Amino acid sequence: MINKKQDAYVVYEDSTHIAIMDKYPVQEGHSLVMPKAHFEKIIDMPHEEVSALFSKVPIIAKAILDATGADGFNIGQNNGKSANQIIPHVHVHIIPRYKKIGNTWARRTIASDEELKNLAAKINAKINSR
Repeated sequence: MINKKQDAYVVYEDSTHIAIMDKYPVQEGHSLVMPKAHFEKIIDMPHEEVSALFSKVPIIAKAILDATGADGFNIGQNNGKSANQIIPHVHVHIIPRYKKIGNTWARRTIASDEELKNLAAKINAKINSR
């Protein structure tokens, strides 16, 4: 996705980081923020790289909340297979939460390409309007 060899619905991108919609969202608006430089686990990253990664999270989270009307959000970051890290590249989950739905960690859905495309554009517009 970083090298544009696989499709992704991008909500944010700069020279060092990219944020995309999660294909299997826990809730609507679930997005992943990642560095373009490859690191498998957060403990493999220099501290300044971790700081740079997490500095993007509030910007993207605010845009997600504004675009979706979510009431709150969770941030998750998995390291290693036993921690449910499926993709061996550091990424931070931003998971919007909705009072009307509740906090259902285990429930996942499969979003359609059209849903992901439309929501990615909406979130991206919120980020770019700042």
